[in-house]
Amino acid sequence: MGRKVQAIRGMNDILPGQSSVWQYLEKTVTEVVSGYGYQQIRFPIVEHTELFKRGVGETTDIVEKEMYTFDDRNGESLTLRPEGTASCVRAADQAGLLFNQTQRLWYVGPMFRYERPQKGRYRQFHQIGVESFGMATPDIDAELIILTARLWKKLGLLEHVELQLNTIGVAAAREAFKAALVEYLTEFKDQLDEDSQRRLTTNPLRILDSKDEATQKVLANAPSLADYIDEESREHFERLQAILKANDVPFVINRKLVRGLDYYGKTVFEWVTSHLGAQATVCAGGRYDGLVEQLGGRATPAVGFAMGVERLVLLLETLELIPSEAKDTTDIFVVSFGNEAELQSFVVAEALRNAGQGWTVLRHCGGGNFKNQMKKADKSGARFTLILGESEVAEGVVQVKDMQTGEQTSCANDALVASLLEKLNG
Repeated sequence: MGRKVQAIRGMNDILPGQSSVWQYLEKTVTEVVSGYGYQQIRFPIVEHTELFKRGVGETTDIVEKEMYTFDDRNGESLTLRPEGTASCVRAADQAGLLFNQTQRLWYVGPMFRYERPQKGRYRQFHQIGVESFGMATPDIDAELIILTARLWKKLGLLEHVELQLNTIGVAAAREAFKAALVEYLTEFKDQLDEDSQRRLTTNPLRILDSKDEATQKVLANAPSLADYIDEESREHFERLQAILKANDVPFVINRKLVRGLDYYGKTVFEWVTSHLGAQATVCAGGRYDGLVEQLGGRATPAVGFAMGVERLVLLLETLELIPSEAKDTTDIFVVSFGNEAELQSFVVAEALRNAGQGWTVLRHCGGGNFKNQMKKADKSGARFTLILGESEVAEGVVQVKDMQTGEQTSCANDALVASLLEKLNG
C-alpha cells in the first residue's frame, strides 16, 4: 500500500459539510451585486508575472515575498494570481471594455500567496471582488460601500463590522508626504521593527499600519498624511462622506489606513471586525485611477474592493449566523423493498423533484434490508421517509413516516405531492 498523498500545506479542501455555507454566501453576494447592475467576469488563475509586478508593485510584500512564480516550458515567467484587480483590469482592457465606457464587474475565485498559514489566512484562499471603471466621481465610491453595507445587512453582519475610511490623495501628494515621513523616521530607524526598517526604503506608507508597539510610538509624532492631501482629493472625500451619511452608513476615519498595494489613490476603505482576532479585515478596497494606464491601457478611473471568502465564512460560523436552510439538508428520503417497489421508488422520487418545490429528495441506493435502509433514512436527517414495498405498489400508495414524531400514514400516489406540501410548508 503506497504512501497517502496529502494536500499542500495552506491549501484546503472544502468538504460537503462546508460547501453549502460557501454556496449560501456566494448566492447572497450574487443577488446583491446583481441588484446594482454588476456583471460577473471570469479570468485565468495563471497570468504573466509582469502583470503583478507592474500592477501590484514590485516593493509590496505580495510581489517581494508571497507570489507563486514559475517558468513554463517556453521559459516565460508565470504567476498564480495573488489578487484579482490586476487580472480584472487586464481582462477587461484586452476585451476592449474600458476606454470611454463605464463597467460594473465582479468575480469570485481562488488566489494564491506563499505565507505562513493561520486561521483565516491560507496559501490558496478565495476572494470576491467588485470593480467599476470609467467613473471618476465619489458617487461610485459611495455606491460600492453602500452595496457592501447591504450585503452585511442581508448576512446579519452589519452590527458586527465597522467601516474605516481614509483618503490618501493623488500621487504627487503621497510623494511629498513620503519624503517627509522618511526624513522623520530615519532619525528613529533603530527603534522601528525589522519590516518597517526595510519598508523605509521600499514602501514607507506601509509603516503607518505596522502592528509593532515601538513603531507606533515613533509614529505618534510623525507627519500626518492628512496635511498633504490635495484639494481635489479632499473635496472628493467630503462628498463621499456626505453620501454615506445621507444613506445612514456609519463610518470612522482612520488616518493611518493606506492599503498595501501601490495602485491605490484617493479613497481607501476597510470593513473590520473584532470577532476574528488578528485577522480583522473582511473587506477592503479603494480607488485606483492610474492602474489601467499603468498596465498599458488608456487612462481610466476605477474603484473596487475584495472580500475574503474564508474569513466571511469563519465570521458567519463564529457568530452563528448561518440560516438552517443554508445547510445541507434532506427533506425526503425514499426506501424500497423488492424489484417492483424499487422501480416505483424512482417514479415517486422524480415526481417529487418535478413538483418544483426545491425539495432535496434522497433515494436509497445499494440494496440492504429494511432495518439498514431505515437507519440510513434516520442518519440523513430527512423530515419524512417514504416507504415502498410490494403491497404499497399493488395498492398504489406510499407509507409516509414523519421522522420527528414517528407517525406513519398511508398516502395515495396521486395525492402525495399535495400531502407533503401541506406537511412541509404547514
